[in-house]
Amino acid sequence: MGTVTYRHSVNFPLPEVWDWHTRPGAVVRLTPTHSRMKLVEQADNLRDGTTVFALPGKLTWRADHQPQDYVPNEQFGDLCTTTGLKQLTGWHHLHHFAAEGNATTVTDTLTTRAPGGLAAHLLAGMFNYRHNQLHADLTHLRHAAQWSAHRAPRTVAVTGADGLVGTQLCALLTTAGHTVIKLSRSARSTTGTRRKWDPHNPAPNLLEGVDSVIHLAGEPIAGRFTDKHVRAVRDSRVEPTRLLAELAARTKGIDTFVCSSAVGLYGNSRSQPADETAPTGGGDIAQIVEDWEAATEPARAAGLRVSNIRSGLVLAGGSPLLSLLRANVLLGGGRLGPGTQHFPWIGVDDAADIYHRALLDPKLSGPINAVAPQTVTNAEFTEILADVGGGWPTIPIPAAAPALVFGQRGAQELALADQNVVPAALQAMEHPFRHPDLASALRHELCKE
Repeated sequence: MGTVTYRHSVNFPLPEVWDWHTRPGAVVRLTPTHSRMKLVEQADNLRDGTTVFALPGKLTWRADHQPQDYVPNEQFGDLCTTTGLKQLTGWHHLHHFAAEGNATTVTDTLTTRAPGGLAAHLLAGMFNYRHNQLHADLTHLRHAAQWSAHRAPRTVAVTGADGLVGTQLCALLTTAGHTVIKLSRSARSTTGTRRKWDPHNPAPNLLEGVDSVIHLAGEPIAGRFTDKHVRAVRDSRVEPTRLLAELAARTKGIDTFVCSSAVGLYGNSRSQPADETAPTGGGDIAQIVEDWEAATEPARAAGLRVSNIRSGLVLAGGSPLLSLLRANVLLGGGRLGPGTQHFPWIGVDDAADIYHRALLDPKLSGPINAVAPQTVTNAEFTEILADVGGGWPTIPIPAAAPALVFGQRGAQELALADQNVVPAALQAMEHPFRHPDLASALRHELCKE
């Protein structure tokens, strides 16, 4: 058996750090998206609860917290108990916390069947990720307390809660103390914390007891741009948004409606910087997004504060987008087409932060460009990705190649789109981005720090 110890300090007092770890969502926030581990069940307490992850290859990782390891405000431990994996890994993880003035030292001690040196090498990236994530999340929650006009935590209904951004956002919200109600087409009841949502006929009582709505759901925009695909993208956004906004307007107690949107509103050929005042551009996506945002008007007309979060391309380790882009670079692929087209990106944690701020901050309303401050072209993105994640981007990808996957319309709307978008509204408010530059975001998401 080998033992590995990782130790780091965060500039927050022990009670604050310990309390954060006890909240629902903490385990999701500490699990690298790059790991491809999907939370199935989270421990309801640190003394003897159980956390279960789904792993690639239909494997399951079950971690049982050990009562003998538990000391309140000091330590807790978990043991892998999945048959097969338990014998193979011998995994035991002890989390220890110690006050150092106004800071806290967090020590992770791992016992595994792997030799200590090998385990230390394999797991260093993951624990650096956890360290950076913990510090950044606690920092964000300090900011959030200053932004909020509400003293009490919110009860938030979220559509698209199991998607890329939704998973991280819901975890962030629960670690902040909010109650999350997930609206899902697969749920069985219209009550409780997971409610059945019919996008085209929402139940009248769907939003009862809710303070705020965050609407993320919609068919993926990426795909082959046939008339059928474009219609599916439109039908999953415009009418469902209008119906949900109308229901929010009718439901007593709701004061905030935050709706996802996209920088596609500015069109597929916008080389000059576009802030939130820029007009709608050309193309299928631009028209869909314009109608999508207009569908939130019933909530605004009823006096709710409405924010339309015009998101850029979200970067997360293990996501289809970043995995595809990285595979291209690792195989020697370079810039796409001319490479001069702007690539409007945002790290997944910054995207979650922006939605959280839109939930809380009364000054944040109307259109908000959720993109990072650093503007890069496709060629620049490719070079930075290779520098951080490895690869030899030496062979340019011809502009005709994306048409084989997305069709000619899709290639122009997606892979070859030129969208120079700037986060003017957020910058005017001096919003603190976790990853204002691309290299920082990629190092974190790929566990390269």
